[in-house]
This record gives sequence, structure tokens and C-alpha cells, in this order.
Amino acid sequence: MGKRKKSTRKPQGPKKREPLETAFTCLFCHHDKSVTVRMDRKEGIAQLFCKLTKSNDQSIPDLTEPIDIYSEWIDAADAAERQAGAPRQAASSSRTANAPINYGSDDE
Repeated sequence: MGKRKKSTRKPQGPKKREPLETAFTCLFCHHDKSVTVRMDRKEGIAQLFCKLTKSNDQSIPDLTEPIDIYSEWIDAADAAERQAGAPRQAASSSRTANAPINYGSDDE
């Protein structure tokens, strides 16, 4: 009786990184993958364009990836909303905000 042979493993190469997304959810129409980011590195301009609502935004990026441009766009939209003084409404519900919840009482 002998020992089992150990299987030899070849050395693994470096793991491949998945590319970052370039299509994102629109802030206004909430459709997935409708906003695309186009970056012109020579001129230093980035454009965000929604395919459905045809809304677009142009910025001069300090950052290098499309996800960074999209994040700046979200931050700028939130800042503009706060300056306007209109807080974002949560999803509507049938319950009013100040109505007490009646779980029943011990008297019944």
C-alpha cells in the first residue's frame, strides 16, 4: 500500500479585473442602463446622455472613469435639490405621517 500522489497545480496568473460600467440608471426616468457617459480625454469634457428622456449634462472631469462622472452628476443633482428647498418625497403610502398606530388595547 502506498500513498496517493498529490496533484500538482500550475501557478495561476493574475486575476482579470472586470471592466467598470459605462451605462447607468437615469435620475429622472429611473430606467436601468439608459444613461451613457462619453468622455473626450483630449478636450477634457465628459457628457452624460439619457437615451429615453434625451436629457444630457456636460462637465469638465477631474476624475478618470465614467462611474466617477456619474457620481458627480448625482451629487450635483442632490445639491441643487437641497438649494431649491424641496426635500425629496418618499414613496407614497396609505398611512398618514402623524396618525397613531392602534394595536388594540387590553380593555377589549
